[in-house]
This record gives sequence, C-alpha cells and structure tokens, in this order.
Amino acid sequence: MAQLQLEQIRKSFLNGESEEEVLKGVNLSLEKGEVTALIGASGSGKSTLLTIAAGLQPLTSGKVLFENQNLAELRPEQVRKIRARHFGFVFQSSHLVPFLTVEEQLAMMMDIAGMKVSKHEKETQIKNILEQVGMTHRLKAYPPSLSGGEKQRVAVARAIIHNPKVLFADEPTASLDSKRSKDTMALLQGVTKSLGMTTLTVTHDEEMLVYADRIVTMSDGQILESAESAGRFS
Repeated sequence: MAQLQLEQIRKSFLNGESEEEVLKGVNLSLEKGEVTALIGASGSGKSTLLTIAAGLQPLTSGKVLFENQNLAELRPEQVRKIRARHFGFVFQSSHLVPFLTVEEQLAMMMDIAGMKVSKHEKETQIKNILEQVGMTHRLKAYPPSLSGGEKQRVAVARAIIHNPKVLFADEPTASLDSKRSKDTMALLQGVTKSLGMTTLTVTHDEEMLVYADRIVTMSDGQILESAESAGRFS
C-alpha cells in the first residue's frame, strides 16, 4: 500500500489576468522504503508537485492521501502537525541555524516534532543519528565551521531525527561537487532503506538517478513516464 498517494493533482496560478495551470491531473503513488526521483526540464512542475505533496502549498483540486487522510481537506494547523511529526525535509541549501551547534540543531527538530523523551534519551538518539551520517565527531561544531558536504549530512540527520515516514528532498545535491553529491544521495538512499521511509526527491543531475528506485519524468505539468531505475537498490 502506498505511503503517500497523489490523485488528480491540479495547480493553477494567476499570471496577470490569465490563469496558468502548472499541474494537470497528476497521479503518483509513493511506496514505503523507496526513493522516487522526479526529473524534467525547469518549469515542468517537479518542485510544485513536491511542495503540494508535502503540504507546503495548497492545490487547486485533487487529493493528497497520507494514512487515509486527505491533506487538502484538513485545517492548516492539522497539516502543520502532520508535517512536523511525520515529514522530513532536505533542500538545496542546508538551512542550518548558524548560532546552534550540530547537537542543538537536532534537539530543536525533536522539540518541533513534539517528541517526549528524557534528556538522556534525546542525547542518545542524537548520537545514534549522527553516527548513521558519519558526523559524531562534529557534535559540538557550529555550521560556519562545516564544509558543504558536512552541512548537508547534518541537514539529513536533522530531517530524520524524528523518524519521519516521508522524506522530501528538493535538489539536495545542487550546491555540492560530484563526490559530495554522490555521498549525499547514497546517504539518502541508505536511510530510506534502513528506516523504512518513503523518499521523494527532485533532481536535475542524471548521475544521481542511480540512487533512486523509481524515476518519474515530468513535462508541462504532467507525468510522461514512470520506470524503475537501472541502478535499483537491492
């Protein structure tokens, strides 16, 4: 059964006096434990679809079904609670808070997600997640002292510290060099499998598609093709 189901998603924007439809009845099922990559030219609707799936912007019509709940029918505060507790986010920029240490970044995310754990449990979970992403040695470091690759690893750790069910990644490697890009995508692939998450990522980098289970090609607000990746993880 799909972890997240998108049904007949349509999205229109006003462009001057006319209305422009950027998503034209998109259907997409996102399965547990799989990385789905959205590809396509700029303006094809990839990032718009991701933000709608994540409840970050409203749709014009259609359904976003998460655990039998249609996010489009919920109140904004209900959607915010689902986002905070069950969704994780990684973006092109790490968006780390410059005056918080790596440990404090993760602790803040646990608080936002409403995790009720003791101080000792919180410290243990933070160390375990940082071990998964290879960043335990930077526990007390501040973002300005981290490299670009390290910042993205912390961003991944922050995105999964609350054990989300769905991970959204919008161009997570766009600001990285080739090696760090591969490291980041391998990390996203690994945590998707180990934690049993559902991951939806937008990318322009075809070299990163080997880390996806499924590749969905979009054009002009529609899905042209959906196929298993040739590099499918097994």
